[in-house]
Amino acid sequence: MRLEAGCELLFETTEPSPLILMLRSHRGVGQQIIREDCRFEPEVATTDYTDSYGNHCQRLVAPEGQLRINCTVVAEAADQIEVQPGAEFVPVQDLPAESLQFLLPSRYCQSDLMADLANDIVADIDSAYDQVEAIRHWIHTHIEYRYDTSDASTSAIDTEKNRVGVCRDFVHLGLSLCRSLTIPARMVVGYLYELDPMDLHAWFEAYVGDRWYTFDPTQPSPRGNRITLAYGRDAADVALATQFGPLNLTEMNVWVNSAQP
Repeated sequence: MRLEAGCELLFETTEPSPLILMLRSHRGVGQQIIREDCRFEPEVATTDYTDSYGNHCQRLVAPEGQLRINCTVVAEAADQIEVQPGAEFVPVQDLPAESLQFLLPSRYCQSDLMADLANDIVADIDSAYDQVEAIRHWIHTHIEYRYDTSDASTSAIDTEKNRVGVCRDFVHLGLSLCRSLTIPARMVVGYLYELDPMDLHAWFEAYVGDRWYTFDPTQPSPRGNRITLAYGRDAADVALATQFGPLNLTEMNVWVNSAQP
């Protein structure tokens, strides 16, 4: 499906403040970017760069007062995500070098402390893909999705203990459980068509068989029509706006619509 998606952010600051944005779409498997545009009001100078995960970033200095940012993208997105039940575990020595960093514990994902729970969930399941799917299903059925129940400090262990959270918390728990089984797992942020309520969304990918596969513990079944913005080890790597000064985000609006070819 061809999708038109975007977000509008309004920042306010009392002094010029550096800002890094991660709002440009990621080029990769499952989506073809037709066009994208970022507009700033007032106009500001921006510098583009690519971070260590291949994410497209913009750096700028927000002027004193208000800064409105409107970023849109039109993309061809896969109607269905690919699934591969039975895909096998890949031994560490055979993994692509770029996937190895996604085996390690990270700020929000204490995978080194979650092996017991992971092993209980996968029990006698043999294939790596089916183990990850069991983890996704366990999170979907055991963690309640509820706003205002977590904050920027909430980790995977907190979510497992409290059994409540939002999409980023679901993802951190999935990442931790996968990594504890020596399955590389990375966080993805972007847009999901017909997400309710509409917002920017997070899911995760796991490397099994010979490629990355998508898993979304907030959804009851596999869903396509996603536009990826960024990849990372956890939420610390995929912040859509990182500020260095007294910036306040006062408004945010997100939309995803079908578009004419």
